[in-house]
Amino acid sequence: MPTTPPKPELHQALAFARPTIEYLAHEVWHLAELSLHEVESAQLYQRILQAAGFTLVSVGTAGIATAFIAEWTQGSGGPNVGFLLEYDALPDLGNAPVPRQQPRDDGKTSGHGCGHNLLGAGLAGAAIAVKHMMETEAIPGTLRLYGCAAEETEGAKVYMAREGLFNDLDACLHWHPAPMAVVASARTAANNSLKIEFFGRNAHAGMEPWQGRSALHAMELAAHGLNLMREHLEPTARIHYVFEAAGTAPNVVPAYTRLWLKVRDLDRAHVTATTTWVEQIAAGAALATQTEARVKHYYGVHDLLPNTPLAERMHVHLEQVGVPEWNQEEQAFAQACQHECGLPTHGLATKILPLQPERTIGGSSDVAEVSWQTPTMGLTMPTMPLHVALHTWPVTACGGTTIGLKGAVAAAHVLALMTLDILTDAELRTAVRADFDHRTAGFTYVSPLPPEQRHPVGLPA
Repeated sequence: MPTTPPKPELHQALAFARPTIEYLAHEVWHLAELSLHEVESAQLYQRILQAAGFTLVSVGTAGIATAFIAEWTQGSGGPNVGFLLEYDALPDLGNAPVPRQQPRDDGKTSGHGCGHNLLGAGLAGAAIAVKHMMETEAIPGTLRLYGCAAEETEGAKVYMAREGLFNDLDACLHWHPAPMAVVASARTAANNSLKIEFFGRNAHAGMEPWQGRSALHAMELAAHGLNLMREHLEPTARIHYVFEAAGTAPNVVPAYTRLWLKVRDLDRAHVTATTTWVEQIAAGAALATQTEARVKHYYGVHDLLPNTPLAERMHVHLEQVGVPEWNQEEQAFAQACQHECGLPTHGLATKILPLQPERTIGGSSDVAEVSWQTPTMGLTMPTMPLHVALHTWPVTACGGTTIGLKGAVAAAHVLALMTLDILTDAELRTAVRADFDHRTAGFTYVSPLPPEQRHPVGLPA
């Protein structure tokens, strides 16, 4: 299996890119901007990439102000490789870079509890390092970086995919912070996001409730129906919801309520079938309460499509790079985080995991939309303690320390090696494309976005 051998030139290129990785990770960690509000983070990436010689070919991509595309090309007729940058934070996960739950000194309450400050920085650094290698060795090809805003809510990749912006790539790469090092060969679940509104009629709940029609009763009845439905769904299905609006005063019959719901399952076919059932439950609840129901399906993703040749080659490079070398202070920091969370104090991962079989996990990702348009593969790298779950305060805390930075640099190394193989190994490209064509035979991509949904519902004015 031919692979890119270790080269002093690549190590020099990565050393050149390392300050950029660390700077981006540090600055975006401090900005901690929420989905669709990542104005400063997106602008920072754009400035850094332009300074590194990349051209901004799209800003406000696919109708999302904080999305962008930057690329660099050398020669003609070379392969096209994509990189999926993310940089949005999460609400209520702000934390100081300390091994305990402690607010930041500046009062910022949002935080990178999914490590996206590291994710984008590692991919940008890998692309910058590869660009230097391509210039040194006169390798033809295009490096295209996608600024993928709002992964946590209404990911820009879905809107980009609807416009066919990944179709001309030979391969697309990604990575994600995690407690362990492993190639991302699993399948994530498909999902739909729905808003269910109920419209009734106000009345005085004490004087003449018979004049009212309760939108709250309709929502309660719908929720009861959803929970009864769970018994008859396959084990792979997930239904979860919150009440976003449920009335304002107990002595007023509520005329308006809203439920926010997600449907997940193995693939689009399963999700679509369950979504139809959800719509029927909403309609039945409205009929029973003499109210009106409106179901808005505003977002969704496919299941993530793996690629065996890419996964196998990525694993070779992951073994070659390995996990970062942690010092005693970093291991102690991780163990303190674990102690605070009541977890086994095993510290940080020191070994990579074997290449895993393809299986569906419960979470979803908008990377899936890319994977159905071009061969796609990623990895995870330790940036947080073992046993710690994403979307928790230790992830934010570690992401603001050398633990997160070391993980981002190691991920960039693996991604750079992988990119160079895609650019220079024609046999690998042929095998990758053959695997993709086999998996997608008879498949026609249809966006999970409703045709009328032109912009994310959470897009600020």
